[in-house]
Amino acid sequence: MAAATVIYDGECSFCAVCIDAASRRLRTRVSTVPWQRADLVALGVPESDARLALQWLGADGVRLQGHRAVAAWLREAGGLWRVCAALITAPGLNAVAAAAYRLVAANRGRIPGRRKAGCAAPPSVRD
Repeated sequence: MAAATVIYDGECSFCAVCIDAASRRLRTRVSTVPWQRADLVALGVPESDARLALQWLGADGVRLQGHRAVAAWLREAGGLWRVCAALITAPGLNAVAAAAYRLVAANRGRIPGRRKAGCAAPPSVRD
C-alpha cells in the first residue's frame, strides 16, 4: 500500500522527467499519477490546483502542493532527504523555495524533457 500519492502533469516533459528521477532516487512507497488520469473529484483535488502545481496526498489525509509537496516526498524518503525537506520549508528559506517553485512551474513548458509530449499547463502558467 502506498504511503502517499503524488499527482503531477503527465503531459509536461519536464514534470515527467522529474517524477521519473524522484521515483528512482527516493526509495518510498509513494505512488505517482498524472492528474489527467486521476479521479481528482474522488481525491478531493481541484483540477485548477492539479494543473498549477505538484500535489501530495498523504496517507493521513493531508494535501500539500508545490514546494511543500516536494518537501513531503523528501521527508517520506527519510535519511538525508529529510534535511533537504527541512531546509526548503525552514523559515526564511520557505519563501525562497516557494518563489523558485512558482518560477519553474510558470516556465515548465519551456524546459526541455526527454518526452515529445507538450505541457498541459494553462497559458497563464506557461507564459
